Amino acid sequence: MNIKQYLDSTYLKTPAQAGLSVVENTEIVKKFIQEAIDESFKLIMIRPDMVSLAKKMIAKANSKVLIGTVIGFHEGTNLLQEKLDEANKAITDGADDLDFVCNYEAFKKGEIDLVKNEILQATKLGLQHHKTVKWIIEVAALNSDQIIQISALIKNVVMSNFNEDYYNSVYVKSSTGFYKTENNLPNGATVSSIIMMLENCSPLPVKAAGGVKSYDEAIEMIRLGVKRIGTSSAKAIANEEISTSDY
Repeated sequence: MNIKQYLDSTYLKTPAQAGLSVVENTEIVKKFIQEAIDESFKLIMIRPDMVSLAKKMIAKANSKVLIGTVIGFHEGTNLLQEKLDEANKAITDGADDLDFVCNYEAFKKGEIDLVKNEILQATKLGLQHHKTVKWIIEVAALNSDQIIQISALIKNVVMSNFNEDYYNSVYVKSSTGFYKTENNLPNGATVSSIIMMLENCSPLPVKAAGGVKSYDEAIEMIRLGVKRIGTSSAKAIANEEISTSDY
């Protein structure tokens, strides 16, 4: 198994979140991009304003590393048009994968038609441009029933509106890695949440993101059936080390 082809190497902190200047934070992003190139990871996952930088570095290196970015990050409550505009800009800048934060707060309030339309319109945009689309459901913000229901909802929207040839291009993704939990509870992928997602969004693939920090954890997720792993600890995982990263 080439575990590197499962790894979406991720750096999504803003300068303020990292406690750094814009210049300092950009240098960290550059290091993550270069590391992804050097290690031949599947993808580099960065914020939208860094996509054009990644495109230039990857093209210069003649690398096959894909570029992913987040849309509506990290709360997911943006208006649909705002998400579509952000996605269009990312597409223009060279993104391959669009990881939308689903409006899970609207879902929790019972605004199901709003959520269905968001999933339909944003997925359509991504697939029309031959992009991979991922829907972040933020499992730490949901109870078990809600994880099951929103996973099934995404599956049903996709299966009702798109040809089966596209199913492998629309993922359900566990987490942003930035959700604030109480009492130090996990804020990312857990075995139980991933199992619920896999059981209820199939045949759509699953991406485990948030909290996967070691080789053993990554292998466990892959054995469960996930197709991608989002992690800020990609190199540590590839080297079978345990990361000290905080997300």
